[in-house]
Amino acid sequence: MRFLYLVLVLLTVTRIFAILAKRLNLPPIVGELVSGIALGLFLHRFQDSFPLLWQVTQGEAFEALADLGMFFLMLLAGVRMSPLDFKKTSGSAPAVAIGGMLVPIIAGTIIGLMLFPESPFKTIQSWFLGTALAVTAVPVTIRMLMEFNRLDTEEGRTIIAAALWDDLLSLFILALLLAAISNGGTLSFSFDLWGTLLAKVLLFFAITIPAGYYLFPLVGRYLKLTNIPDIDFSMLLIASLAYAVLAEVLGLHFIIGAFVAGMFFHPAVVEQEIYDRVEGQTSGITSGFLAPIFFVSIGFHLNLTALISIPGFVALLVTVALLSKLIGAGFCARATGHSTQESLRIGVAMSGRGAVEIVLAGVALQAGLFNHPDPTPPIIAGLFSAIVIMAIATSIITPLLLAFLIRLHGVDKQ
Repeated sequence: MRFLYLVLVLLTVTRIFAILAKRLNLPPIVGELVSGIALGLFLHRFQDSFPLLWQVTQGEAFEALADLGMFFLMLLAGVRMSPLDFKKTSGSAPAVAIGGMLVPIIAGTIIGLMLFPESPFKTIQSWFLGTALAVTAVPVTIRMLMEFNRLDTEEGRTIIAAALWDDLLSLFILALLLAAISNGGTLSFSFDLWGTLLAKVLLFFAITIPAGYYLFPLVGRYLKLTNIPDIDFSMLLIASLAYAVLAEVLGLHFIIGAFVAGMFFHPAVVEQEIYDRVEGQTSGITSGFLAPIFFVSIGFHLNLTALISIPGFVALLVTVALLSKLIGAGFCARATGHSTQESLRIGVAMSGRGAVEIVLAGVALQAGLFNHPDPTPPIIAGLFSAIVIMAIATSIITPLLLAFLIRLHGVDKQ
C-alpha cells in the first residue's frame, strides 16, 4: 500500500509539471526533473508531516523503480534503433565519444590540481572530478532525442552511440580510480586490471551479438506459430533482462545490455505489425510510467550544501561541464563529417549528465575519497554535493539549449 501511495504521488506530480513545462514551451523532461527537485526539497523539509511518503522514497523499492525506468528507457531506444542503423555511426561515434570524454577529463583534472589542497589523494580526486565531468547521461539524452523526434536520425544515432562509448570508457576509469583509492591514492596501471576489463567487454559482445543475429530470428519465427497474448512483448523483456544480467555479471552497467537487446528486435526478426505493437507497448510503459519516475529520482539526489559553502566552485563546475562537452564532442563531430549545425547540436546533446555521475560520486563517497586531507576543507567536503548539482543542472539546461538550437536551425521535428 505504501508503495502504491508513492507511485500515485510521483506520477501525479510529474504529469502536472510536464504539462506546465509544455505550456511554457519547454521540453517535458525539464518539468519532470524540476518536479523531482521540488518533491525532494519539500519532503526533506516536511518529512515529519509526511513520514510515510518520506520513508518510502528512502527505501530500496524506490531505487529499484528508478532503475527499472532507466532500463526501459534504454530498451525503448534500442528497439527504435536497428543494428544496421547503429553501424552507420561507426566512423563518427567513437571520435565524438573520445573527444567528449578527453576534453572534460583534462579540464576537470586541471581544475582539481589547481584548487584542491595537497594530500596523497589530490591526483585521484582531480582525476575523479574529470571523470564526473566526462560521462554523458544516456537515459537523459535518449529522452531528449525522443521528445524532439531526433532519435532515428544519423545525428541521433551518433549521439547515442557516442554516449554508450562514454559509458564503456568510464568503466575502465572507475575501476582504476577504485583501485587507486584502495591503494592509498597510488595509481596503478596494472595489465591485469586493464586486461580483465577489456576481456569482459569483448566477452559480452561475443555472446550478445551472435545471439541477436541468429537466435532472435529463430525465436521470432517460432513465436508466429503461437497464440499466446503478448508473447512477443514478454520475450523481448526476457531477452533484454538476460542481456542486462549478463552485463552486470561481467561488471558492466545493465543499461548496456538493455540497449543491445532492444536493437535486435526489429522488423527483420518479427512482422511489422508485431514490431509496431510491441514498440507501442514499450513506449507506453516507458514514457507514461517509468521514465518520469526515473527523472524524479535524479531530482531527489539534490543536496544544496555546496551552493552555500562553495558557490563559486559550483558555478565553475557547471560552466566547464557544458563547455567541455560542447567543445570536445562538437569539434570531433565536425571533424568526422557532420555539418556545423549538427556538430553544435551533438555537442549540446552530449552535455547532459545524470544518474551515472551520481552513481560514480556515491561510489567514491563510500570509498572515502572525500575524507582527505584531515581536517577536510570545504571544497573537498562539498565535492559530492557539487557534482550532484552539476549533474542535475546540466540535465535541465541541455534540453533547453537543444530545443533552442532546433528552433534556431529550423530543424524539422517530424
